[in-house]
Amino acid sequence: MSVDYYAVLEINRNATDADIKKSYRRLSLKYHPSSNRGPGSADKFNELAEAYDVLSDPRKKATYDKFGEEGLKGGIPAEFGENGAWTSGYVYHGNPEKIFRKFFGGDNPFADFYSKDGNEVAIGYNCLQGRGGKTHDSPIERDLQLALDDLFHGCTKKIKISRRVMNEDGYTSSIRDKILTIVVKPGWNEGTRITFPKEGDQGPNSIPSDIVFIVRQKCHPWFVRQNNDLLFTAQISLGMALTGFSLDIDTLDGRILNVPVNDIVHPKYTKVVTGEGMPLAKDPSQRGNLIISFDTTFPQKLSAERKHLIKQALAF
Repeated sequence: MSVDYYAVLEINRNATDADIKKSYRRLSLKYHPSSNRGPGSADKFNELAEAYDVLSDPRKKATYDKFGEEGLKGGIPAEFGENGAWTSGYVYHGNPEKIFRKFFGGDNPFADFYSKDGNEVAIGYNCLQGRGGKTHDSPIERDLQLALDDLFHGCTKKIKISRRVMNEDGYTSSIRDKILTIVVKPGWNEGTRITFPKEGDQGPNSIPSDIVFIVRQKCHPWFVRQNNDLLFTAQISLGMALTGFSLDIDTLDGRILNVPVNDIVHPKYTKVVTGEGMPLAKDPSQRGNLIISFDTTFPQKLSAERKHLIKQALAF
């Protein structure tokens, strides 16, 4: 009884080379003796290897398509052969593991199903039996450095990544570039995570990693962020601390904020300006506070006359 190699691989005669490879991958993993010890699985695994060995080779496939199994294995007449002689018949070597290992590459085609320490991963042989899906690679995390101005106003960042992508044949791959767009919302905090699902390297036996960008805030020349508040330190003289003054601060939205200070500025004194901090991520119309602390500069020397005048002033 002749063998229908197309039926063995569960494909039709119009199947492409990619279809042949895809079907062999699926069925060989399903019926591999390491994962399927059911009755007839070893014979099925062997039949799959022979069918793939023939249909994946253009010359063998062409001979089989025209002359069937008899012509393939018995040789074909001179007028169809080369050098005026009968072609030698095809003989299957009978080693399905050889076909399997050549297809998946390396001496251990099941390497993708094990962790780095050699232990079997949680999905086990469910992948091989077609029940459990593929392994999911760990997320790839990258820092996204943003200026305080970007986090105040919001912005759009475009990041080019290079990743390995599977080709149409299902088992080779190539490196391709892709642009990922991140829309930064006003008020985002340090540590905000932006996830792009399955944008990592692709592989035949794995689900691509998620790519995760983590917001990292760059230092600002004069503001320090504390949650939704902005901290600002003003340099003042001792005379200003005792007698009052007016402070001009350049804001992140391009204004000059005038802050009068009429209190005596003692070492623990702070001035809070409501609503002049960072936008709230959940409601950018609301803002935190601006908290001003002061660094008072003391004179290095005082003449006897000035000391006397200061004593008189403070005596009241």
